Amino acid sequence: MNYKDLAETIIKLVGGESNIKSLVHCATRLRFTLKDKSKADTAKLKNTKGVMGAVSNGGQYQVIIGSNVAHVFKEIMAMTKLDNSSSDETQKDNRSIGAKVIDTVTGIFTPILPAITAAGMIKAVLALLIATKVLSNTSQTYQVFNFMADAGFYFLPILLANSAAKRFKVNSYLAMMIGGILLHPTFISMVSSAKEAGTRIAVFGLNIPLASYSSSVLPIILAVWLMSYVEPFADKVSPNAVKFFTKPLITALIVGIATLTLVGPLGYMLSDLVAKAISTIETYASWLVPTILGVLSPILVMTGTHYGLVPIGINNIMTMGYDTLVGPAMMSSNVAQGAAAFAISLKTKDSDLKQLASTSGITALCGITEPALYGVNLKTKVGLYASMIGGGLGGLFFGIFGVRRFATGSPGLLTLPVYIGGETMTNFYYACIGVVIAMVVAFIAAFVMYKDKKEVEVKEEKTAKVEKVVKEEMPTVCAPLTGEAVSLQLVSDPTFSEGIMGQGMAIIPTEGKVVSPVDGTVEMIFNTKHAVAIKADNGTELLIHVGLDTVKLGGKYFDAHVKEGDKVKVGTPLVNFDLEAIKREGYDCITPVIVTNTADYREVIAIDDKAVKCGDPVIKVVK
Repeated sequence: MNYKDLAETIIKLVGGESNIKSLVHCATRLRFTLKDKSKADTAKLKNTKGVMGAVSNGGQYQVIIGSNVAHVFKEIMAMTKLDNSSSDETQKDNRSIGAKVIDTVTGIFTPILPAITAAGMIKAVLALLIATKVLSNTSQTYQVFNFMADAGFYFLPILLANSAAKRFKVNSYLAMMIGGILLHPTFISMVSSAKEAGTRIAVFGLNIPLASYSSSVLPIILAVWLMSYVEPFADKVSPNAVKFFTKPLITALIVGIATLTLVGPLGYMLSDLVAKAISTIETYASWLVPTILGVLSPILVMTGTHYGLVPIGINNIMTMGYDTLVGPAMMSSNVAQGAAAFAISLKTKDSDLKQLASTSGITALCGITEPALYGVNLKTKVGLYASMIGGGLGGLFFGIFGVRRFATGSPGLLTLPVYIGGETMTNFYYACIGVVIAMVVAFIAAFVMYKDKKEVEVKEEKTAKVEKVVKEEMPTVCAPLTGEAVSLQLVSDPTFSEGIMGQGMAIIPTEGKVVSPVDGTVEMIFNTKHAVAIKADNGTELLIHVGLDTVKLGGKYFDAHVKEGDKVKVGTPLVNFDLEAIKREGYDCITPVIVTNTADYREVIAIDDKAVKCGDPVIKVVK
């Protein structure tokens, strides 16, 4: 894939660089914030090679690329100046509050997902090594890997400060300094000492609540949001001569003190309230949320709103030590999507779909579902329905048994070890059972429901209609060959498959004999004898073209029995050809039968899905 060419095409189809306010990317999609979404050509984007789909949701215009998204993102950033000109302060934002919140949360959490995923995966590996007794939790190796994983969570406020600063358009280094204030060892020591002594901490007489902010989410986001108002104020009141010194000083002091005394504690309290709400749901209806999320996760992924659940899952782990809602439900949905895609790969005879479904099924089982969702399940519909059924039943099992996730990570089979925790392995075993339920149900549902021909019902109705017509009236066109009648779309020459020459059908011959399909006159027979044009007595004009590119044979292996101007009846021999010899030469012998004056008729109805013999009715033209 040429990433540079694809990047240029995407920039053009979203309305050009001047229409882009900002751009970030997640694991599989480019997330644009556009000034005018109407300038984006969604139809052309969806048909662009290398693009799986395009949707506009949550205030973002999302272009789904798949696992190569980082390469395309890099090319776009290299050929644009989005870092310097991606914002437009004069642009009025008419989005709803909900859309703005989702866009903000997505923009803050998407950039830090690799760090969180890495930390979660290290935790998963450690859990697996401890469970299999390869490592002891008292060994130095374990301790080193453990603090490496903990770093991603412990310093989460600093990571969030950086991404939030870019989202709120403030100085990222000042924002990270505020995160550092919340995590400074001296502050942590002061809090611990005050708790033990039963005393308090104050600055200028303002009380600093005794809260801990390691691994926290909301406090730093609220702090950087506050900074987005304080920093412009500091810029305004600072004299130009000393602005370089006074602007960061004023910003750091005001935001730092406000974070310690008010904003941080407020975020801490909100996090605690969320945790209590989750605990209440677990007590009275533990099955409800995992079931709903298991069913609806594909829809949330399609709209990009699933990132709004990430902070809830992280907050659960950081406040309660585990997550029973977001992670388990999304894992159930992800593996169900992978299983549904695998079922379709086994059922389909389409080689391209088979390859796409099998490869995207693997990535879905590992936790990245967009390739399977957009490339297979959404297009077939059956895959989507099957994954929703499997995801819902798996989520129901997780909820009933209160399955807990003890660390974060992309929800899939690779992160199953994060369910190892507690005094026994019971939780892990339940997690494995829930995954199996989701996969088996989705696989069976997709395998049973999927039909390789997308329009089976339409074809059956069409065939019945033709058979009824040919029984009631004299057929217009009979089969000129014996073989299998198929749709023109299966002819690998677009001149025929796209109906450029006219409508009709094709026959894959089983013997080398062509007879007249109508009563009429031979209008033309090519000197290479591979094609015959006939005009029926009722005005229907037909072309019978034996094989593809057989004109190159120059008449070799063909023997004509008629000439131009000859009158013929249904069944009159026209041409004989050596079927096996032509095949040995490497030619496709599929034979289109075309009504070349299709425009003269209201409808051309053809049988295209059964075996036929010379003289069988196959086409009816309707005035």
